[in-house]
Amino acid sequence: MQVTETLNEGLRREFRVVVAAADLDAKVNERLGELKDRVRLNGFRPGKVPVQHLKRVYGRAVMAEAIEAAVQEVNAKIVSDHLSGHRLAGEPKVKLPEAEDDVKEVVAGHADLNYSVALEVLPKIELGDFKDLKLEKFTTEVSDQEVDEGVQRIAEANRPYGAKPEGTKAEDGDRIVISFRGTIDGVPFDGGAAEDVPIILGSKQFIPGFEEQLVGMAAGETRTITVTFPETYPSEALRGKTAQFEVAAKTLETPSELSIDDEFAKSLGMESLAKLKDAVKDQIAREHGAVTRRRLKRTLLDRLDERHKFDLPPSMVEEEFNNVWKTIVDDLQSQGRTFADEGTSEEKAKEEYRKIAERRVRLGLVLSEIGERNGIKVTDEEVNRAVAERARQFPGQEQRVWELYRKNPNALASVRAPIFEDKVVDFLVELAQVTEKTVPREELYKEDEAVPA
Repeated sequence: MQVTETLNEGLRREFRVVVAAADLDAKVNERLGELKDRVRLNGFRPGKVPVQHLKRVYGRAVMAEAIEAAVQEVNAKIVSDHLSGHRLAGEPKVKLPEAEDDVKEVVAGHADLNYSVALEVLPKIELGDFKDLKLEKFTTEVSDQEVDEGVQRIAEANRPYGAKPEGTKAEDGDRIVISFRGTIDGVPFDGGAAEDVPIILGSKQFIPGFEEQLVGMAAGETRTITVTFPETYPSEALRGKTAQFEVAAKTLETPSELSIDDEFAKSLGMESLAKLKDAVKDQIAREHGAVTRRRLKRTLLDRLDERHKFDLPPSMVEEEFNNVWKTIVDDLQSQGRTFADEGTSEEKAKEEYRKIAERRVRLGLVLSEIGERNGIKVTDEEVNRAVAERARQFPGQEQRVWELYRKNPNALASVRAPIFEDKVVDFLVELAQVTEKTVPREELYKEDEAVPA
């Protein structure tokens, strides 16, 4: 076996490997020797099949196994002999012979195996003393107005409705229960039919123009309405299409007076209106707390990004960029928008999102290094709790979701990663010098936008 380094540039390494045909043949014979006592072939007693006959029967398959084993052994040797002290950024990329004649010669045992392997190593990351990190933590108080508005939203969502007098017509604010059948050019389409659907007129639950044409209907009435699906409609097949709906009004109700008092609170299972307000205040406080943490975390990541500059493994950046870019393109397509609609060009957008990908890779490596050096681990119990929480979001399918994660290592990794990141963030915040500042709600939320971490 010969291993020759052909590239040593930054974090990239490439090697040319030659595995002698005799070495491959020895591996094949070793494997055939293992098979000799197990295979059953007509005309031969167990364990008495000649190796040469086994080679004629199983030679190609066993040679393929031998090549795979040889490549794995060489890759391990390259790491131990040439990359000592380095960690790989990903799996080695092996390029085997592609020419059909070359492949046949190797498989037949008539030629050496000659191939190349490319690897990327992780950069050396110098970490400083994080005790000198200065962070500002923004918080806000829950105002009485926020609580009152929250209670009002709950009340509106639970507003009682009563039947309208016979012969009256539907108006904005009324609740109408309908059944409908939709067609495009006379042909029904997926999702175009439903039974007993309640709609509060004016709530804009349906596509533009649908609810407006229900105004004036009476219970028991049927009418045909025409609407056009918007260009941003989620279903690509329906965007911009004009559809006719045959709508039947089943019942018609009008909103009743709404009293926000102890009796209303009790109807929701609360002891009193005061207890309801306490619950609403707690919920709002948790929402504020989540925003406070997001902003603090973003500030911390900004500081880490400023402090750490090093070469990034190109393949990791490319993979992250491709994931980000696919999300952006898919999102624009689902909305029927273009980069021009966003005030940019595809070229400028790619430049921007490549920087975002580089930032994410850099911070991921930094957080990983901090976690490893400080013994920060994610326990199986923490992962199981997170999986259980996700499973609860799918009532009736909990077991199915649980099994999906249990059998899929990548899915489990997607649960473990954010837990690890949060634990490292908590560790750094504990070390840092954090100054708390109370600000108005508007100031806390104004920067809580999609700033990529």
